[in-house]
Amino acid sequence: MSRRTDWLLLITLFAATFEKLHWEVGVSVALADLLALAYLASFTVDLGLSHDLRIPRTALVTLSFSAAFLVCYLAGFFNIDTAQGLSQFSKGMVKLVVHLLFLTAAVIHLSDRSQRFFWTALGAFIVGMAANAAYGIVQLGAAEAGFNIDKRLLDPLTGGAASSINIYGAVGSQNVYRPNALTGDPNHLGVMLAMSLLILVPLYLRLERGHRLRWWLAGLLGFLLVVELATLSRSGLLGLGVGFLVLLVPYRKFFTRPRFLVPLGAVCVLLAAVVFERRHFFATVLRSRLQTNTGSVSAHLGVYDFIPQVLHSHPLLGLGLNNFSVYYQFVTGKTNWGPHSFYVALLVESGIVGTVIFATFLWYLFRRLAAARAIGRALTASGDVLTAARVRPLAWGMVAALLGTMASNAFYLTDRKSVV
Repeated sequence: MSRRTDWLLLITLFAATFEKLHWEVGVSVALADLLALAYLASFTVDLGLSHDLRIPRTALVTLSFSAAFLVCYLAGFFNIDTAQGLSQFSKGMVKLVVHLLFLTAAVIHLSDRSQRFFWTALGAFIVGMAANAAYGIVQLGAAEAGFNIDKRLLDPLTGGAASSINIYGAVGSQNVYRPNALTGDPNHLGVMLAMSLLILVPLYLRLERGHRLRWWLAGLLGFLLVVELATLSRSGLLGLGVGFLVLLVPYRKFFTRPRFLVPLGAVCVLLAAVVFERRHFFATVLRSRLQTNTGSVSAHLGVYDFIPQVLHSHPLLGLGLNNFSVYYQFVTGKTNWGPHSFYVALLVESGIVGTVIFATFLWYLFRRLAAARAIGRALTASGDVLTAARVRPLAWGMVAALLGTMASNAFYLTDRKSVV
């Protein structure tokens, strides 16, 4: 692969979570999608010029799962019976194809590069997530000061397509803001931050004393946790909690050491100072977020009622890709309403067949992550402790991030590319 393709992959990973940077041109075209297309074009050119067309087994498996998903959704196309449904299907299919091709190409690309480049690629994604979170803090501070930074900075770039900071409600005369940063929703930001935290924590805990990234990672983890809490995302915190329980299994002894307790304590002191200054405000907000009898909770749980209804009429292939909102509008009269759950979307839009394919895909991912942990153990046994201290923590972090993301998406639906 050329350096051009290398850079396009890194830039695409850096901007992968910048959902707000999109343009409405009949359809919603995101910056991440344009970068992915540019990467795919460069990758295709390099592949065509290469004399070595061997494809690694992992990429072939990824391509096979991609083909299975596409066949399932294309078969489900015949269950669509409205023009609106066809339009939604077309939009969803184009994005899905781009994401699946990008996934397969990235697997081939990374397998052809060095271990150093892999860590650079992971770093590009994490730095992009950190930049996203930093914008969220600036956005929150600007909103508290009465300034809409999205309107000033993003609207000129997107032609007004970008959304503004989320206003959860008000306590007295004070608005309650939930930063969504460069994502489209504070819950999206919360789930993405939880994934990043869970990947980084075991890597940080296993860094050797004196490593140049140790203090940087400690500061980054504390910062990401602060932004996570600022989103007030119950889905994000649920995923973070599930992932933390997973990490307790191999790293429980590390969670009682200063390396973990010091940055966590710094975050707690900072939050305590902020909360004490406005304790009535935060107490009211916290009580509101802990209530389970609100309309928001009912909406997130109520969508599960549609699963048996849809499976009764279209059990095998569901309603068709991206068609839950069409069905919801037909039943309730409400427009622009998503499934609010990845599992609802999976069962309603792809039926039993799509659910079985996805369950098999998850099984494959967990098998590969188990193999990565076994490689880490083998490296330790062979005396390569330094490499083992990167491989096993990354594998455990990926397991925690995957399980955390799946837990988060029980009550919220982030973009399919972040789940699959």
